[in-house]
Amino acid sequence: MRAREPDEQGFVVRDGVRVAYEVFGDAAHTVLLMPTWSIIPSRAWKSQVPYLARRLRVIAFDGRGSGASDRPVGPEAYTDEEMVADARAVLRRVRRGTEADPVLVVGFSCGVAWSLALALEAPEEVAGIVAIGPALGLGPGLAERERHVFLEEPTDRDAPAAEGWGRFSRHTWLQGDYDGFLRFFFGQMFSEPHSTKQIEDCVAWGHEIGPERLVDTELARTVCRTPGFAERVAQADLPVLVIHGDDDHVRPYAEGVALAEATGGTLLTLTGAGHAPHARDPVVVNRAIRAFAERLWPDDHRAERRAWTRPGRRRRRALFLTSPIGLGHVRRDLAIADALRTHHPDLQIEWLTQEPATAVLERAGQHVHPASAFLASECAHVEDEAADHDLHAFGAIRRMDEILVANFGVFDDLVRDEAYDLVVGDEAWDVDHFLHENPELKRFAFAWLTDFVGWVPMADGGTAEAALTADYNAEMLEQRSRFPRVRDRSVFVGNPADVVDLDFGPGLPGIRPWTEENFTFSGYVTGFEPVGESDRLAVRASLGLAEDELLCVVTVGGSGVGESLLRRVLDAAPLIRRAEPRMGFLVVTGPRIDPRGLPGRIPGVRLRGFVPDLPRILGAADVALVQGGLTTCMELTAQGVPFVYVPLRHHFEQNVHVPHRLAQYGAGQRLAYEEASDPDVLAHAVLTEAGRVPTAAPVEKDGAARAGALLADLL
Repeated sequence: MRAREPDEQGFVVRDGVRVAYEVFGDAAHTVLLMPTWSIIPSRAWKSQVPYLARRLRVIAFDGRGSGASDRPVGPEAYTDEEMVADARAVLRRVRRGTEADPVLVVGFSCGVAWSLALALEAPEEVAGIVAIGPALGLGPGLAERERHVFLEEPTDRDAPAAEGWGRFSRHTWLQGDYDGFLRFFFGQMFSEPHSTKQIEDCVAWGHEIGPERLVDTELARTVCRTPGFAERVAQADLPVLVIHGDDDHVRPYAEGVALAEATGGTLLTLTGAGHAPHARDPVVVNRAIRAFAERLWPDDHRAERRAWTRPGRRRRRALFLTSPIGLGHVRRDLAIADALRTHHPDLQIEWLTQEPATAVLERAGQHVHPASAFLASECAHVEDEAADHDLHAFGAIRRMDEILVANFGVFDDLVRDEAYDLVVGDEAWDVDHFLHENPELKRFAFAWLTDFVGWVPMADGGTAEAALTADYNAEMLEQRSRFPRVRDRSVFVGNPADVVDLDFGPGLPGIRPWTEENFTFSGYVTGFEPVGESDRLAVRASLGLAEDELLCVVTVGGSGVGESLLRRVLDAAPLIRRAEPRMGFLVVTGPRIDPRGLPGRIPGVRLRGFVPDLPRILGAADVALVQGGLTTCMELTAQGVPFVYVPLRHHFEQNVHVPHRLAQYGAGQRLAYEEASDPDVLAHAVLTEAGRVPTAAPVEKDGAARAGALLADLL
């Protein structure tokens, strides 16, 4: 799922070639994100589009040969002149009425050459240029790369396959290991450690164009390019910002320096960065583009009104960042916020989060910051990733990368414009990651809350998934070791024994000892008072239950990925009622599943959507059947209700971390979804659990108070 969908999209056609474009936003000023080498499409700008589109009108188009654009045959179709003509055609198509304001052009690598050529050919259309990792040819290339000749054919057909930059050849692409070339090339493009996701994206895009057309594009740049092209286009007279990493393994850093000198532009050196910093270090690049645009169009900011309060007159302010994936985060954060207020009664608490969490908070009378409206939906992404009770949670988080970048941009803007004394991130992965990547942006006390530590591979993912999870864990460990000051407090919502006794990966420390060393422990936070006997009877009476009637509550959480399990339960309900006629079912679909889409009129079954007081309903149940999320399972454990839980397939937290924790309390019966697909097996599990006398260990009741105390001294 994309972080932001286009407001307009279409094609322009030139000489029979369709070029796909997209437009985002409707601001007064426009930024054009130029295509680069057709080995990747305009989706390579995915980390820039949502951020920039909140301030500027953003235009992006797939260069011919990539994405949704056509793939014409022959080098002459991919010359510099064709690429510039495509850009001008797109601009003509999307201009509004008689609008003639020049645009900010952002180019990357090969796209820098076309950005400069566009400015030279049509100076009235370009207000300025941001040049990222320019591949222009102003100076010599990398020595290792220059030793190899693209058109050179091997003299010995039995010679070993080319290695290194020797893979950058027509022969290798067309008759050798094209996939091996892609993996090598993008490994050079992302020289930074822990760049697995960026490399993975680009390799997939590289396969879309294929080797034949990629050869055409390279010949267009090497054979068809007019002599002196680089020197000519570098004469463009306009504001230029050059962004270049000094660890660029594709184009030498000296080329960025030369371009800045030739144009009289500003040079932003990213020390330690590789060839594509807009993808690998998007926060610093996005902020640089924004600042450059503000210098081009200062009139956009003349109407701003700002205020400042002397410290002695300020109320303490805290910003809670609550994960919207599962409503348990909201309930526990509300309880922690209330506990925090007992230490600081004057504390002003605001919330930055998304639906469905925002609805719960507003119902509780909390102040949800208006900036929440700008957040891209994490729940919608998770639902898009899920199918038939299957959610590869680690993969879903990896593929949430553009959403996390976009949402961090919203957060960063907010804390830059408004002062907070404390930020509490309850599994706010975006903020924790990008603050460690950009520690200079921290200007508040920061507390991190989580109920699990460590990405864990699924067994059927094999060595590839094990390597990826280990790489993600290693990056986190390195960040924490290098910048311990980013988190002022790391709070594990649980106890040391609740942490899995595994390691982070080969050669990495054990998860439990590392967590004990780096976290404080609050105990579990339920966020509610367990239902007493009188309340239990009152809830059952409100549901219209007879004294001897049994109640099975079925719920799948707030993320909207449990519909297939609900259908399995509805299939098994008649079998359960035949074996136990007193059993009735209350099926709670949650805020993101419409109960009207499920089979209705099943005897003994009632369907409900969102239930705001779900813990009380769970406490009144005789048995429950739930998805394997930690919150609901612990709510049932705390209230002594027997339950069956069915973890989502490939969800490492529900299959590893949650069962380990429940084992500490001796609670719940785990049932694999494959087993739950058989109505007889599902019915047997529910009936067995319904007849079980609860023996779970008690769940601590002071977790919220302990967590609040751990945060209080940060204010």
